[in-house]
Amino acid sequence: MTELELKYGCNPNQKPSRIFMDEGDLPVQVLNGNPGYINFLDALNGFQLVSELKKATGIASAASFKHVSPAGAAIGLALSEIEKEIYFAKKTDVSPLASAYIRARGADRVCSYGDWAALSDICDEDTALALLPEVSDGVIAPDYTEAALKILKKKRNGGYNIVQIDPSYSPNILEKKDVYGITFEQNRNNIAIEADLLTKIVTKNKEMPDTAARDLLISLITLKYTQSNSVCYVYNGQTIGVGAGQQSRIHCTRLAGSKADNWWLRQHPKVLELPFRSDIGRAVRDNTIDIYISDDFDDVIGNDVYQSFFTQKPNALSRGERMEWISTKLGASLGSDAFFPFGDNIERAHKSGVIFVAQPGGSIRDDDVINTCDKHNMVMAFTSTRLFHH
Repeated sequence: MTELELKYGCNPNQKPSRIFMDEGDLPVQVLNGNPGYINFLDALNGFQLVSELKKATGIASAASFKHVSPAGAAIGLALSEIEKEIYFAKKTDVSPLASAYIRARGADRVCSYGDWAALSDICDEDTALALLPEVSDGVIAPDYTEAALKILKKKRNGGYNIVQIDPSYSPNILEKKDVYGITFEQNRNNIAIEADLLTKIVTKNKEMPDTAARDLLISLITLKYTQSNSVCYVYNGQTIGVGAGQQSRIHCTRLAGSKADNWWLRQHPKVLELPFRSDIGRAVRDNTIDIYISDDFDDVIGNDVYQSFFTQKPNALSRGERMEWISTKLGASLGSDAFFPFGDNIERAHKSGVIFVAQPGGSIRDDDVINTCDKHNMVMAFTSTRLFHH
């Protein structure tokens, strides 16, 4: 048996804490820092997610995890000029892996604060430099270049958590966990998320471009490692809204939709032109932008603290301007880890530019959900595959 002592369990009072295997060696090494229990939950779930994204797309992938659900996940497509601006990407050209992490982090920068990064490929210098200025708890990757390791060891005054995992590791088919002294056992959810899950298109519109199919696969793979109930909006190879751990499906769809709306709104000209002082850091900018694009801005802009972030008082972004901007953004894909029980989920998704949908199907109101998609000329595939994760 091999084991690794952890900093503590879910909370500081939960000591001692460890990870261990009854047979064989642990497939992970701590190269720097002292990770805790939740850190490793994020790391191991995150690495599974990015490994599957890389296998499904053939492109370097990354995820930004918080509290055992992804705040964002992405493949390493080139960054647009606007993405470079809203994600604070200083370098003009970066490696695909660095682009994947920048995009995963940029999906929901407020929720990614203090994240755990998961990388599908060997961490290179570009990716390390992308991680360096961000508030992050740690990173997991198959390996690190010497230059990347040197950069990452500078984070958190030398205490940044750096974990290496053996990419050839294959876990046992059975998995166990204890709750209240009782052991649960089940087969691992090793179902492959592949294109054949999207062949049963049930709507009148059956035109699904390859890019949409790719985005739906990204959504479903992300959901496989998101605490249920969950839905996920994806656009151009990255998540733009993840709704995790809600008891009601419509609340998942609303939560993820509001995050998708915020992602679109970060690109609004008024947001790009906000007159921030040059010494205001990323985290403060992210939080302030989040307030600026919300209904709360008018209430807080008179606050001296917020006014002090700007060189001059910015003009508010009205509700009408926000709705008009979002209404022009089309082409998003939406996945759900279980069936939609009512058409209201589709109505909400439509408001955030969703055209393509993948869900298991099987509701007694499937006809209502399909009809709602047809009303908006959307394309929906029934996957017949539930992806609950707890």
